[in-house]
Amino acid sequence: MPPRGEELNVIEPGADGEVPVDVDPRPAAVPSLVGEFDAWQIELHGHRVIYRIAGSGPPVVLIHGMVNSSRHWESVALGLADAYTVIAPDLIGHGDSATPRGDYSLGAHAAGIRDLLTAIGIEKATIVGHSLGGGVAMQYFYQFPQRTERLVLVSSGGLGHEVSPLLRGAALPGATPLLALATRPRVLAALLHASDRLLQRGSSKGVYLQAVARALEPLKEPGAREAFLQTLRSVIDVRGQRVSARDRLYLLTNAMPTLIVWGGRDHTIPLSHGRYTHETVPGSRFEILPRAAHFPHLEDPEGLAAVLRDFLETTGPAQIDDADWGGLIAQRSPRSRRARNAVADS
Repeated sequence: MPPRGEELNVIEPGADGEVPVDVDPRPAAVPSLVGEFDAWQIELHGHRVIYRIAGSGPPVVLIHGMVNSSRHWESVALGLADAYTVIAPDLIGHGDSATPRGDYSLGAHAAGIRDLLTAIGIEKATIVGHSLGGGVAMQYFYQFPQRTERLVLVSSGGLGHEVSPLLRGAALPGATPLLALATRPRVLAALLHASDRLLQRGSSKGVYLQAVARALEPLKEPGAREAFLQTLRSVIDVRGQRVSARDRLYLLTNAMPTLIVWGGRDHTIPLSHGRYTHETVPGSRFEILPRAAHFPHLEDPEGLAAVLRDFLETTGPAQIDDADWGGLIAQRSPRSRRARNAVADS
């Protein structure tokens, strides 16, 4: 499983705004990175992609949510690094990866992760996704079932229509200037100050304001704001989430070890989405982290790492081939011959 590219300490853009990357075409052995969560960079299809890696052992991929980055997985990654190789990419348009004008759909993100893993020599992995990353993780399984060993959904999108009013509002036309205003340093500082005061008073609204400030902070740059809006509008509109995996959850039945984790105080995506998914997918596991809201990997990383470790240690990796996938599809895809006169009348 060879990471290719170069270890990233400080990213220094060139005159064209791009980060120079020296790509070594020769595979190299994966180093043992227990206790580290180093950033690496690689060029894929002409664009800079950043990923972080820790540990040694069976591979686990951590996919962040909207306006998050690989950095936010650090505590969870280090909690697993003694037994697993943990890879956390910055999705295109997020973190330190490039922000090109292009395709920011779930399918494009899933294909990008497939290409990254292929480039660094990882054929199969356990796929973990948070929020938007949960939608990407489900799409990854759907597109590349043979490369997926387990699926973990953390406060995941794509499991129902309801979502916070803040995200629905951000999907409205004309949101770009409002986002530019909301990401000014003084506005962000005021939000953080207000959230601290509310938390000191014991108000749960402080957690919500803190999450808002955390989400807005990475959007200070115009390119990041544009990438965020393209990503957001691919999955959310003014009525809520517009992309749903509910019609394909049957594909997980008895085929893919599945863990669903939710923050008990999540007001961004309802806990009921996780319950519904657990009830729909026989054999799945469902864990609630009562201390966490929508960001369990930041609000209770120890609890999330413990749940992940238990799941990894007590389940075996899935082995799905083309024949298995065909059987899963066929059992829910009845066919019947149409009468000729019915075809002629249509």
